[in-house]
Amino acid sequence: MSEQYLTAKARPPYAKAAAVANVQDYDTTYAASVADPVAYWDKAANDIDWYQKWDQVLDSSAAPFYKWFVGGKTNLVLNTLDRHVTGGRKDQTALIWEGEPCDANGKPKEIRTFTYGELQREVNKFANVLKGYGLKTGDVVAIYTGRCPEQAIAMLACAKLGIVHNVVYGGLSVDALKSRVEDSQAKLLVTADGCYLANKIVELRRIADDSAMQCPSVETVVTIRRTGHLNNAEFPSYAAKQVWWDEVMATASDECETVALDAESPFFIIYTSGSTGRPKGVLHTLGGYMVDVQHTLRNVLDFKDGDILFCTSDAGWIVGHSIVLYGPLMNGITTIMYEGAPAIPNPGRWWDIIERNKVTLFFTAPTGVRGLMRFGDDWPNKYNKRSMRLMACAGEPLNPEAWEWFNKVIGGGDTCIIDNWWQTETSRPMISNLPTLPLKPGSCNRAMHGIKIAVVDDEGNNVPANTEGNLVIQGPWPGMLRTVFGDPERYVSQYWTKYAKQGWYLTGDAAKFDEDGYLWVIGRTDDVIKVSGYRLGTAEVESALVSHPQVAEAAVIGLPHNVRGNAIHAYVILKVGVENRPELPEELRAHVGKVMGPIAKPESVTIVSLLPKTRSGKIMRRVLKARALGEPEGDTSTIE
Repeated sequence: MSEQYLTAKARPPYAKAAAVANVQDYDTTYAASVADPVAYWDKAANDIDWYQKWDQVLDSSAAPFYKWFVGGKTNLVLNTLDRHVTGGRKDQTALIWEGEPCDANGKPKEIRTFTYGELQREVNKFANVLKGYGLKTGDVVAIYTGRCPEQAIAMLACAKLGIVHNVVYGGLSVDALKSRVEDSQAKLLVTADGCYLANKIVELRRIADDSAMQCPSVETVVTIRRTGHLNNAEFPSYAAKQVWWDEVMATASDECETVALDAESPFFIIYTSGSTGRPKGVLHTLGGYMVDVQHTLRNVLDFKDGDILFCTSDAGWIVGHSIVLYGPLMNGITTIMYEGAPAIPNPGRWWDIIERNKVTLFFTAPTGVRGLMRFGDDWPNKYNKRSMRLMACAGEPLNPEAWEWFNKVIGGGDTCIIDNWWQTETSRPMISNLPTLPLKPGSCNRAMHGIKIAVVDDEGNNVPANTEGNLVIQGPWPGMLRTVFGDPERYVSQYWTKYAKQGWYLTGDAAKFDEDGYLWVIGRTDDVIKVSGYRLGTAEVESALVSHPQVAEAAVIGLPHNVRGNAIHAYVILKVGVENRPELPEELRAHVGKVMGPIAKPESVTIVSLLPKTRSGKIMRRVLKARALGEPEGDTSTIE
């Protein structure tokens, strides 16, 4: 991050959000939570419904294979639907879905809404469909769709029966889908004929067809008619496994008993899109995930009765699980799911959704903020966004320049910004701002309740302020991953071996505390470039590049250098309307040198139109590096 932000004084909380915040005294409640985390989570667990209460909050006997709420029995659907339907929210809107296609006037052609009661009935029906095809507790269902209501219904139906769901981002390649279905041994695949993204049809059914035929474990494929451009005749070899969603749902009963499940029952598998070449199937279990996500999101996103949440993520990423679906529904609010791209039919689409639905909570990724910032202020200024109480970002560091635009242009300067850090492995934000905390643009602030974090060197010693080190979590938490599916050795070696003596979880990210105790996440530890003995975080150099008025996004990598060990090479996307002048790369090199010092000046700056990114918006720097060096690029299936 630019030095002027690291040394800046903290800004006071946003008054209108702080006045009504759920957490009014962070210091006192946080101190109590880490002094006795077992007691803290024991109390938090009483906020969800259980068929049978737990005998033991935390079992550490087989660490790092921890168990939470041992002996307890519950169900996700009991807490997202059943208790709301019987508790007075039956007719409250649970889910609003909006398709991408618009008419000639720019108005969405398709909007569907579901009350809690209506969503419960649809979930019951598909749960009965799953039972009809022989699926039972512990089996795996793969879900490969675009963002549509049926995606959410399928996820919830699996949860209702204790079937493990494996949501794969819609649009991944044949090989990527095949590897995930094979690895999880899915017995049933839910897909769609297609989905709309950026004014195009993503051919989900054709990809799923080629994948499913190669996977012996798949016995049935249920296809949603989303685009209507395919029919059975086009897939004769597939007919034995194929059924249409609408046809099987038409005859299914809307009554189905929710299964009481053990707290440590496998809940879902989700494949990470990290910077390593081989994706990991992260396994989460039921009870700990539910308690942690329900409780922590109520604090971080400050859920209130009547809130309307618009999160732009996809369920192929953990944010889609926790923020789009499970977190808001457990807390009894309304969630919005949008199918398509943010600039269709124009760059005002997100802001139009916020205005029409009077959205109170908005959650997106920094890449979305920077992408729309490229189009300037005119588009967002067309829309009334004053309904928003809180805006949040996660996925990668939100550079301070984008933060300022988000604050002033989207939030009007008085809408609370929550910048938070978390991972697929953690289930929910681990480090975050809160409405009552002073904040610094670009910093994700403080550890959340029940979480102890540290920035340490390779031996586990705390590093001084403003010094980069390894970000670690000092102990277990309820929503933690339980293992890497089918590879427990990788779970231990990747996350717990480096600091095994201390019992700490290695996040794989570099970070530093400033002198005021604010945490700054720099990026993956393999995204730290050592130039002439100096450690330079890719996020810092990228932030310096983006601070140039003509730059929208940037990615930097380190390549071998005969003298300095490594040299920085930058790839830059310009803002819309900016001319790619021959002298611009040298101007950008000089700009970085001015902002960060000569040591950080890139060896080269290349102007590009696109950057390789994961579905969560993280730039895949290893792909850039491998391509530059002419080396194998590894698994690129998570590139969007």
